[in-house]
Amino acid sequence: MSEIDLQVPTAFDPFAEANAEDSSAGSKEYVHIRIQQRNGRKSLTTVQGLKKEFSYNKILKDLKKEFCCNGTVVQDPELGQVIQLQGDQRKNASTFLVQAGIVKKERIKIHGF
Repeated sequence: MSEIDLQVPTAFDPFAEANAEDSSAGSKEYVHIRIQQRNGRKSLTTVQGLKKEFSYNKILKDLKKEFCCNGTVVQDPELGQVIQLQGDQRKNASTFLVQAGIVKKERIKIHGF
């Protein structure tokens, strides 16, 4: 009998990339900008994944002044420091971070509806 290479289909895990904690040196670290629905029409924008050498409070102060909204820096045990802004500020926050030179545009991922 001849050897036959069988390819057994495996289950595809769409979240395998997100769950992989073994980040190699060549992998990119992304800044994630998400929106969370609160109650009714109220929403909350979160920015996570910024480098630790940045002063989160100074970035927050500039974001609040630029967009006329309130916000806070929250310490999360898994995610580290997360910036929270009131309202849907996803586009505004991404353009601000790029124009301020904090992060490059290709390293930003915007999540939400």
